Amino acid sequence: MANEQHDSRSVLVAGGAGFLGSHLCERLVRRGRAVLCIDNFVTGELVNIMHLAQSASFMLHRHDVSEPLEVSEISAIFNLACPASPVHYQADPVRTTMTSVRGAHNLLEMARCRNVPMLQASTSEVYGDPAVHPQSESYWGHVNPTGVRACYDEGKRCAESLCFDYQRKYQVDVRVARIFNTYGPGMQIGDGRVISNFIVQALRNEPITIYGKGEQTRSFCYVDDLIDALSAFMDAPAGIGSPMNLGNPEEFTILELAELVIELTGSRSRTTFLPLPHDDPTQRCPNIELAQRELGWKPRVALREGLERTIIFFDSVLQREHAAARRTGTVAGLSKRKPKKAPASGLVQLALEADRVRH
Repeated sequence: MANEQHDSRSVLVAGGAGFLGSHLCERLVRRGRAVLCIDNFVTGELVNIMHLAQSASFMLHRHDVSEPLEVSEISAIFNLACPASPVHYQADPVRTTMTSVRGAHNLLEMARCRNVPMLQASTSEVYGDPAVHPQSESYWGHVNPTGVRACYDEGKRCAESLCFDYQRKYQVDVRVARIFNTYGPGMQIGDGRVISNFIVQALRNEPITIYGKGEQTRSFCYVDDLIDALSAFMDAPAGIGSPMNLGNPEEFTILELAELVIELTGSRSRTTFLPLPHDDPTQRCPNIELAQRELGWKPRVALREGLERTIIFFDSVLQREHAAARRTGTVAGLSKRKPKKAPASGLVQLALEADRVRH
């Protein structure tokens, strides 16, 4: 976003109330940018962005990107609008596919008409259960197009196809980011992602559920590092290499992750093993040479440090839930750790009526 200090137009963040989207909105506002946050609140949460409502440069529009949208002047588009965890994207697979495909199409049309760049949040899931390791951008993937994960995998692959067709046919400036596993404060307790699952189970001293033998690998990128990468990708000149892997190339088995979470939480949890889900990838690790070369970017936060920060966040959330349960007489077996100071909730109330826009 060159010359951003002289540009009063809004940056549109679709999916801006979600985990990554809210962190991105916060970063942009902190940089002095005007932000238009678009979200249908199917998986996004108001609590993620309430504190931003105090800023005159933050605007919220409740809208589903799979439907056409008209907005005022914008300078750039980030498309992060799609459920990103299996629990959420498999809950309504048809809607997931439509969000990925129609949503990308609607925003690409907006980028074309307004002559602004668009960053498409794609995913490492486009590689499926990879036969190449680590995965580089030149690898075409090994995806089951008819399986239970296809709504997300193929939806994102089709969105990528649309992006590059718009680039070739209409010269739209598109940047496709293939995002690998990301974690950090702001994740939802029940989103089904492995790090949130393990931390919540450990804080509750419940069994840590591992699928298969725990030998499958993942590479975990802390959210601040990922937002650094997205910002640098959008700030880069037109014509930058794309698609681009964004993630942490340090690889861990799921069993190693579980053991580290138990250690850091001081939990009494034990591991329990369940059957491996259908189409669950056995290996996932990015080759990030392109991002290092083109953006000068690489992750800085090690897994242990990132987990410590994320554990503090989840402990605070569970303590607040515990306090609320006490008030209503429905106390469950939540964390017994000493409560951490909860972040300010933000006293500003946002009106969420459909089609209401603060701008």
